[in-house]
Amino acid sequence: MGGVSWLTSPSLPVPLRSGSVTVLIRGFVADVGCELLYRNEEPGPVEAVFVFPVDAEAAVYAFQARLGGACIQAQLREKKQAQELYGDALAGGQSSFLLQQEGAGGDVFSCSLGNLPPGEEAALTLRYVCELPLEPDGAARYVLPAVLRPRYTPHGWDGEDVTQGVPRVPPGELPYTLSLSATLQSPHGIDRVLSNCPLTPLTYTAGNPTAAQVSLAQAPPWDRDVELLVYYAEPHKPSAVLEAGLPEVELGGSLMSDPAVMVTLLPSLPEAVPGQSSAGEFIFLLDRSGSMGCPMDGRDRWTQRIDSAKETLVLLLKSLPLGCYFNIYGFGSRFESFYPQSVGYTQQTMAESLQRVQQLQANLGGTEILAPLRAIYRSPCQDGHPRQLFVFTDGEVGNTQDVIAEVQRHRGAHRCFSFGIGAGASTALALQSLKRALQPAVTGISLRWELPPGMEAALLGRGPEVIFPGQRCLIYAQLRGQPQPPDTAVGGITLQYRIQDQTYKEMLQFPLQPQDGDRLPVHRLAAKSLLLELEGAVDTGSEGDRRRALETSLSSGVVCSLTAYVGVDTERGQPVQGPLVRRDIPLAGNPGGVRDPGTRGGGGRRLRWVGEPGTGGGTGNSSTGGSHLGGGANWAGRGGINLNRPCHCSVTISPRLSLEPAPEESPLLRLVSLQNADGSWDLDPRLAAALGVSETDARGRMPSQDVTPGIWATVLAVVWLHGRAAGQRDEWELLEAKAVGWVRGQAGETGSGAGPRVSTGETLPHGNPIAQPPHPPRPFAP
Repeated sequence: MGGVSWLTSPSLPVPLRSGSVTVLIRGFVADVGCELLYRNEEPGPVEAVFVFPVDAEAAVYAFQARLGGACIQAQLREKKQAQELYGDALAGGQSSFLLQQEGAGGDVFSCSLGNLPPGEEAALTLRYVCELPLEPDGAARYVLPAVLRPRYTPHGWDGEDVTQGVPRVPPGELPYTLSLSATLQSPHGIDRVLSNCPLTPLTYTAGNPTAAQVSLAQAPPWDRDVELLVYYAEPHKPSAVLEAGLPEVELGGSLMSDPAVMVTLLPSLPEAVPGQSSAGEFIFLLDRSGSMGCPMDGRDRWTQRIDSAKETLVLLLKSLPLGCYFNIYGFGSRFESFYPQSVGYTQQTMAESLQRVQQLQANLGGTEILAPLRAIYRSPCQDGHPRQLFVFTDGEVGNTQDVIAEVQRHRGAHRCFSFGIGAGASTALALQSLKRALQPAVTGISLRWELPPGMEAALLGRGPEVIFPGQRCLIYAQLRGQPQPPDTAVGGITLQYRIQDQTYKEMLQFPLQPQDGDRLPVHRLAAKSLLLELEGAVDTGSEGDRRRALETSLSSGVVCSLTAYVGVDTERGQPVQGPLVRRDIPLAGNPGGVRDPGTRGGGGRRLRWVGEPGTGGGTGNSSTGGSHLGGGANWAGRGGINLNRPCHCSVTISPRLSLEPAPEESPLLRLVSLQNADGSWDLDPRLAAALGVSETDARGRMPSQDVTPGIWATVLAVVWLHGRAAGQRDEWELLEAKAVGWVRGQAGETGSGAGPRVSTGETLPHGNPIAQPPHPPRPFAP
C-alpha cells in the first residue's frame, strides 16, 4: 500500500527504548497508564514521533513528561493552539511534547517529543480509561492494541490517511520492548484470567477473590494485540458505582464538580429455540449501484453480484418468523424502499417482497449509503421489536467516517451487520448472523432513581433502548444538589426491563459518601460518551454542538478531535542547540503493508460476529487461582469488536461474501421458494417437481388419514433438506425450525400424534431421490 515505508537500515537510531503499561480493571472499566521511555543517543537534538492505536472509545485524560528530573504536566488546549505552542517551543529550542488524535476516527493518536537533547532521557506518560466489551461467555475483554495496520482507502481517495509514512519493520526487529501488569478489582469476585500471551500466576491481594494482580510473563510478540479476558464470579449481577467530583472545580453543576454514577447492566439472556421467536424488526439494505452488475470476481461471468445478493435475500426473507417486522432498501446514487416503513411479516407481505426482489437490478448509479441510513434511522422503531440492520455492498464508500458516525449515533437502539459481496465465505454467514439476530434481546429499559430530597439525577447521553446478546450496558448519570438531611447514607436505583414477554426488576443501592480519587474514571467515561454524541453532531455542521464538545473536552480533560495536550519545558535555562532531526518510531508491519482482510484500521482489531468467539491469535494462556496454565488452553485469540462501540458499537463486519454461482436456480432455492411464511409447504405439483417425485406417488404414501397434506408435504421437504442439502445446513436451519414448529403446532391442534412421529426411512419407494437419506433425520421426534 502506498505511503507505508519500511525501515531497512538496522543502524537507524530509534529514540524509544520501552513501553510500560499498568492497568486497573474494575468490572467492565479499565484505567490505563502508558509510560514511554525515550533516550537520545545521537549527537544532536531529536524530535521523536510515535503514531499508535487506541480504542476509539477510550477517554485519554492525562499526559505528562519527566525531563531532566522535572515533571511537567501537559495542558489540554484547543487543537490549533496546542500545535502552535508546540511549534513555537521547537523553534525557540525548548523541549516540548504534544499528544493529539489523528484523523476523524478517534482510534489513532500521535505522541511527539521535540528537542530531546543528546544523551538525555525523557519519560512520557499518558492515561486513558475505557469500557471493556463483553465476550460471549461473559468475560470482560481488555485489549492493548499493539498493531497499527494501514487504513483502507478507496480508489482515487485524496483525503487523509493517518497511517501513511509510518515506518515498518518485521515484528522481531523492533528496537523497543513492552511490558504490562494488571490490577483487578470486583466486589463479586475474580474467577480467572485468560490471555493470548503467557501470564504470571494470578495472585489474590486482599485475602479473598475481590482483588488480584497478574502480569505478562514475557515481552509479547508485536504481530498481535495483547488481550486479557477477565472472568467474574457473578458477571450478571447489576452494579452501581458512585464517584465524587473534583472539589477544586468551583463551577457547581458542571460534570466534573458533581458526583457521577455508573450503572452496569448485564442481564442473563436465555438461548432462544429456533423458530419460536417472533420479535424483531429486520431491515435489509442492498447495494444496487452499477458495480453490482459485474460478474462474481471472474469466477462465473454469467452470475452477477446482484444475483448472488438476491439469492441471499430470498433465504433471509424465508427464514424470518411470523410476527416480526421487515423492510428492504436499495441504494446507489439514490435509494428506494419496498415500504414507507417496516411492515409485519405475513404470507402476503413475504410473497409481495419476493416478487419485487426478483425484479431488482443494479441500476441506481453510485454508492451513496449515508442517505438511506439516515432515512432508516428517522423511521419509527416498533415497540418490543429491536431493530437490526443487514447491509450488503460491494462498493467503495468515500465518506466512511460519516457512515460510521451515523451508525454510532444510533448504537443504543439497533445493531448493524455489514457484508461485502465479493470473494470469500458463503451465504451461510448471513444466515448465521440472522440466527443470532433472532436471539432474545433486552428491551423496555427504564431507570427510577431513589434519592433524598435536594438531589436529582441527570442522564449523560441517551440511555439505551435495547441490549442484544453479547453486549453489556453502562449507563452514566450526574447527581446534582445536596442531600437533605446531609448525612443521608444511601441512594437507590430501580432497573426495569423486558426479555421476551417477561418483565424484570433489579433494585440497587449505593453509598452517597463516595471515596475521593484523582483519576475519576466514571467522570471521564461519562464525558467521552457525551463527546462521541457531540462530535457526531459536529460532523453535520452544528456550531452549537461544536462549542459544547470543545467545552466538555476542556473541562473534563478528555481529548477529542478538537483538542490536544501540549507541554513545554520552561525550567531549562538554555535553549537546546543544534539542528533538530525527526525520528518516526517504527511499528510492526506485514510485507508491503497489505492489510489482513479480517481487520479494520485502528488497533489491529479483528471484526467478527456479535456473540461469536473469535479464532486464531496463537496459543491460549490463563491465570486462575494463583496457578499458571500455559500452552494447552484452547482460547479464542484475537476476537472482535462492534463498531458500536465490540467497541460496544453494534456494527459487525463480515468477510466479503461469495455465493456459489448458479447459472440455473439451485435445487435448494427452488424448494425454499415454495415454503410459506408460516414454515409449511403445500402438497402440489410444484413441490413434487422440486422433490423429484410425482404428486400422485407422494400422496399415495401418506402414512394415515390423520396426517394432512400440508403436514405431509412439510415432512417431505424437511427430509429432502436433510438428505439432499445436508452440506448447506447453515442455509436452511432456520427454515427447518419454522417447518418443525408449524408441524408440531398442527399436530397439537388436531390432537394427532402421527405427524410428529412420521418415520423418514420408508416414506417413498426405494430409488426415490429423497428416500433413505444417509442419516435419516428425526426433527419431528417428540
